[in-house]
Amino acid sequence: MTRVHAYAAPSEAAPLEKTVIERRELGPHDVLIDIAFAGICHSDIHTVRGDWGPQRYPLAPGHEIAGTVAAVGSDVTRHSVGDRVGVGCMVNSCGECRNCERGDEQFCTNGTILTYGSIDRDGTVTQGGYSEQVVVTESFVVRIPEGIELDAAAPLLCAGITTYSPLRHWNVGPGSRVAVVGLGGLGHMAVQITHALGAEVTVLSQTLTKKDDGLRLGADHYYATSDRETFRNLRSSFDVILNTVSAVVDLRSYLSLLDVGGSMVCVGAPSEPLPVQVMSLIGGRRSLAGSNIGGIQETQEMLDFCAEHGIAAEVEVIPASQINEAYERVLASDVRYRFVIDASTFAD
Repeated sequence: MTRVHAYAAPSEAAPLEKTVIERRELGPHDVLIDIAFAGICHSDIHTVRGDWGPQRYPLAPGHEIAGTVAAVGSDVTRHSVGDRVGVGCMVNSCGECRNCERGDEQFCTNGTILTYGSIDRDGTVTQGGYSEQVVVTESFVVRIPEGIELDAAAPLLCAGITTYSPLRHWNVGPGSRVAVVGLGGLGHMAVQITHALGAEVTVLSQTLTKKDDGLRLGADHYYATSDRETFRNLRSSFDVILNTVSAVVDLRSYLSLLDVGGSMVCVGAPSEPLPVQVMSLIGGRRSLAGSNIGGIQETQEMLDFCAEHGIAAEVEVIPASQINEAYERVLASDVRYRFVIDASTFAD
């Protein structure tokens, strides 16, 4: 086992603290990655604070990992030492079930092994990217194309694929009318990707505070949801609504904005249930759906798409000592648009 510096939560009620965690020895199909940057995702906060259920502590979060290959196992063929690579929300799956075989490893029927907080095949608890190094089986490591800086690439491994996957699944393209709810870590990626896909993009945000940013990122329109006229004026205006916020929203109001046959897709994950009135769906043959991340092949496709179209996350790079402060700022929506930890500071 290799010991590396990391930041981990000792309990759900305690702040993250500097610690040392163990990484397994390199197996024949493993890749050792020197982490350069690790993004902070809202999911990290929900998880370590127990919002989504009990966890095993201490727990080092982080599933937006960008770095370079430091060493490879004897049978590795996909990656070489020095390659620019990334790791997202999962580090293994059974590889044999129907979902895995069709490239949906995130829906593995035998249990996807998440980057942190999962029981790995050796019985240990997986620990995430808030650390200096990570060991991952080669098939769950993706290539980061040249042209995307590693700090800006890290959030693509969650925020990027979380928004790209549903946009692809719902066939968004030229002629599509898409609304993005929220302009945060997920939303600012959704706007860029939707624009690059050739669709008409509207941002629906609580206020107009970020309007200039939204238009700069590719939005065609920007409306404040705090203004009730917005819901009256935009009734039946969209084919797809991508809800990126991790908070309770009035589904009835948003569903009314869908045209006949439209779909509202939730990718933000609030800790409380979202009540829905069925007539809001029946009245316009509308759909309410959810989407997770994407599979490994689709994640690579997303990275290549972003490189081709000049898309990257807008980040604020911080030292590890500011992680807890960054968590509070995320909860206060005080970041534009993703915190990324400089992994060289985990040992400081």
